[in-house]
Amino acid sequence: MVLVAIALATLATGIGSVWLAALLMRLGLGGRNGSVGPQHLLSLAAGVLLATAFMHLLPEAFEGQAEAHDLFATLLVGLVFFFLLDKAELWHHGHEHGDAGRGAGGHGHAGPDANVHGHAGRDMGAHGPNDHAHRHDGPRTGGWAVLTGDGVHCFGDGILIASAFMADIRLGVLAAVSVLVHEVPHHMGDLVVLCQTNPSRRIALLKVSLAGAVTVLGGVAGYFLVGQLQDFLPYFLVLASSSFVYVALADLIPQLQKRLTARATLIQIVWLLVGMALVTLVRELVDRH
Repeated sequence: MVLVAIALATLATGIGSVWLAALLMRLGLGGRNGSVGPQHLLSLAAGVLLATAFMHLLPEAFEGQAEAHDLFATLLVGLVFFFLLDKAELWHHGHEHGDAGRGAGGHGHAGPDANVHGHAGRDMGAHGPNDHAHRHDGPRTGGWAVLTGDGVHCFGDGILIASAFMADIRLGVLAAVSVLVHEVPHHMGDLVVLCQTNPSRRIALLKVSLAGAVTVLGGVAGYFLVGQLQDFLPYFLVLASSSFVYVALADLIPQLQKRLTARATLIQIVWLLVGMALVTLVRELVDRH
């Protein structure tokens, strides 16, 4: 029963987030001129991730038999691990795309339209969906790099979701919703990049969907991995929390930290609170049923 729930949740998360991203782009949302812009989506995702980590995953982990000191140490190690992983990814793609840019006449990271992370251009606003492509969107030859990075990332998401399901079905649902919400702006960036490398939007959507489907493989692998290591379940939950906290604080919120009008700042805060309220609402609905 739990394995079936994990498979369905990871399938809905991995592919559902891609299709939702494509739908939002088709409706003109998430762009600079849309009523729901990238800043709103990023605020919503940050609120969802932080609320899931601090209000649900961490409390569940600390209710187990593990020592609080050990769990906090695991949280610290997890944050450092994801920081180093992010640095390694930046170094790899910066080196790869920088060489490609110099070979193509200087259109790599040093170009005037690339920001400090090497994002491609600013054709969708200062912080559009393509700014959230997890540093994969360098030159137009980087489509397969995007898909490879997506596949690895989605496999890890599947393991995190499985860990939450193994602790509690309700936690699993919350974790799946959190992953889905924060993956939407990510996949919007991926679709933008792949549409640049391939004129067919359907092919681009299919490729990103296949990468998203790897979430299911991660979920199944996580089920058997965590099932064999039940005593370590609190540590898996803390690692999942460290992933959510790191993505929110190191990836999403920094993109929101720019000078805005008072009204725009208030709207950002409202969307952040909406994300937190969404987690609470989902938890209440799951508890009732």
